[in-house]
Amino acid sequence: MNTALIADSTHSKALPDLVAKLLTVRQESLVLYHKLAVLKPSTPAGPAQHLLQRFRQTLMDYLALGPFEVYQALEDQPADSPYRPARDLARRLYARIARTTQTALAFHDRYDGELSDPALADLNQDLSRLGESLATRIELEDRIVAAVRHQSATFAA
Repeated sequence: MNTALIADSTHSKALPDLVAKLLTVRQESLVLYHKLAVLKPSTPAGPAQHLLQRFRQTLMDYLALGPFEVYQALEDQPADSPYRPARDLARRLYARIARTTQTALAFHDRYDGELSDPALADLNQDLSRLGESLATRIELEDRIVAAVRHQSATFAA
């Protein structure tokens, strides 16, 4: 009996920590996204390239945290876990979140390599498309985050 309680305690700490990590990396991505979005078309390709590469890497870290860490941790919860509602919600929302991943991956791939002046000219339009997709993703993720936090608060009480 004590073993089950210890295991649940471990999961309850790991999942909120993963959610916090997701939110931190997401925030880093959004800060870099904003810095890219406010670049002037006259910005030299070199500084824009550096910022874009940092953003692309942070974006990939953020995208990977959801399915490979947070959602996997939810799936690994036992059937009687207090996180079952969060897991069920994540299952229902996962396909929609995965579509946003495809948009972000397309952006990532498009801007792999040297940034030419014509590519820099398309950056704002591509960032706009990506921003819409990220907004959808964030809305969906926030629902899952709220469910995890609600269960964490209930579990701790």
